[in-house]
Amino acid sequence: MTPLVISAGTAISAAGAGIDALRAALQSRRSGLTPCDFAGLATGFVGRVEGVEAHALPDALARFDCRNNRLADMALRLDGFAGAVTQAASFYGPARIGVVVGTSTSGILSAEDACLAHDRETGALPADFDQSHTQDLFSLPRYVAAALDLGGPLLTVSNACASSSRAFVDARYWIETGLCDAVVVGGADSLCRMTLLGFASLGLVAPTATRPCDADRQGISIGEGAGFALLEREGARDARTAAGIFARFLGYGASSDGHHMSSPDPEGRGAAVAMQAALERAGLAPEDIGYINLHGTGTLVNDAMEDTAVAAVFGTAVPCSSTKGWTGHTLGASGIVETMIAAIVLRDGLLPGCLNVTSIDPAFRSRVLDRNVKKSVRHVMSNAFGFGGTNCSLIFGAAP
Repeated sequence: MTPLVISAGTAISAAGAGIDALRAALQSRRSGLTPCDFAGLATGFVGRVEGVEAHALPDALARFDCRNNRLADMALRLDGFAGAVTQAASFYGPARIGVVVGTSTSGILSAEDACLAHDRETGALPADFDQSHTQDLFSLPRYVAAALDLGGPLLTVSNACASSSRAFVDARYWIETGLCDAVVVGGADSLCRMTLLGFASLGLVAPTATRPCDADRQGISIGEGAGFALLEREGARDARTAAGIFARFLGYGASSDGHHMSSPDPEGRGAAVAMQAALERAGLAPEDIGYINLHGTGTLVNDAMEDTAVAAVFGTAVPCSSTKGWTGHTLGASGIVETMIAAIVLRDGLLPGCLNVTSIDPAFRSRVLDRNVKKSVRHVMSNAFGFGGTNCSLIFGAAP
């Protein structure tokens, strides 16, 4: 495929607010996971973002107020991202910049709160509950476009935990077909009762901070986060001076194995197809990849499946790790948060080893890192796999 550039980027998660904070957390190996105290629940550890409750949306956009849109707004205000989009809009025109975002639950917390406050006699929800501006899956791109004053097309991708990774694929189509000149791509997912209790009911939540790839891993830690990237054609404008190039988007692979509603194919066949397709679109060989950011949720089945798939495609030489020990599993936002981690890896040559690991699973064949490694790399793969057998692999390259 024709390479595209990420000319601006931002992210917020439990690991920190903004790229510099995320970089510092990776370098110091400081996890953002804490014992769960959200909504009175005690379900293992969570990756909770500080300050969401106190954050206020602009008065003109108050109808969109919900935890998910607050997270998105907090991210938009970081790393000079909104200013970079404004510069791009002045060059292309606001109507030529689209928004493609991923989310798995959107503002469902608002609906949960409304249901808890419903009228016991009539069943009516509170009069101030605005479903279309909060819970609705289309709320997020509408909010982002309004906050950035953009007039291009909008799309929500709700594809489980691969949502914001899959958003890059749709954004690329829009640019390639000429529908847009640039796209704000990313996503947000926030803590809510449904995901915390739902994953706990499946027996997938670890009692302590998640330990991806560990021999004694016990499950996931749910996190929340948001992030965005400005994607545009390489050389279309002087992006290096206008906003700086974070990374180049070189290839993608997507598949759906449909093995089970909530369990991955243990042979990792769909995951392997996605990784191989990403390599082919990027015109790269397996040995060209310097680091793989694993989906690595910390569950027994997911991590074993991904190891099988990675070993099938890459063998045992390419270093890989999961960074969910820093952020928790941010669900539909994990793709964009980990895209920003990929950009840090490419810029800094910092390969982050898995956190909280005592001993890498001895059955694994891939080269999983359990400590940080300093190494310059030119190409990074980022994996995201979700319920229903959805798989997405992205490849990013260093800025020229």
